[in-house]
Amino acid sequence: MLDDSRECLNAMRFAAMRASNSGGAVTVLAVIPPNEIQHGFGVADVMRAEAYERIEAHFEVYAKWMRMRPKVEPELVIREGDPAEQLLAYLNEDPAVGIVAMGLGSDRSAQNPVLTRLMRDAATLPCPITLVPADISKERLEAIT
Repeated sequence: MLDDSRECLNAMRFAAMRASNSGGAVTVLAVIPPNEIQHGFGVADVMRAEAYERIEAHFEVYAKWMRMRPKVEPELVIREGDPAEQLLAYLNEDPAVGIVAMGLGSDRSAQNPVLTRLMRDAATLPCPITLVPADISKERLEAIT
């Protein structure tokens, strides 16, 4: 999920630096889970608009850095639904995706349903997955990209 967490920051850094060094591009997929939008009496429209605004604000922070440092112009794609299902659908729809960079939190007890689903379907994925640890340093990311 696109957010202000350290693991998301490192995944964005990795993706941008890798794209810059390989002549690639960065597409940021943000998914609004169904439980974030309650239905009824116009509430869903307000909640949806707030979710889009929050996502776009987070994206702009990352996008500004990407444009300045690695000189990459990122694209934002926002979808609604189950995050794992939406990621898999996007990967199957866009053959230009060459790699998925996913941030990993440092909390070992935390579940990551998106990663669990990707690992279950790993043999049929159309591209590789790179797992970017939350605690990896910016210097190390620069060295490996």
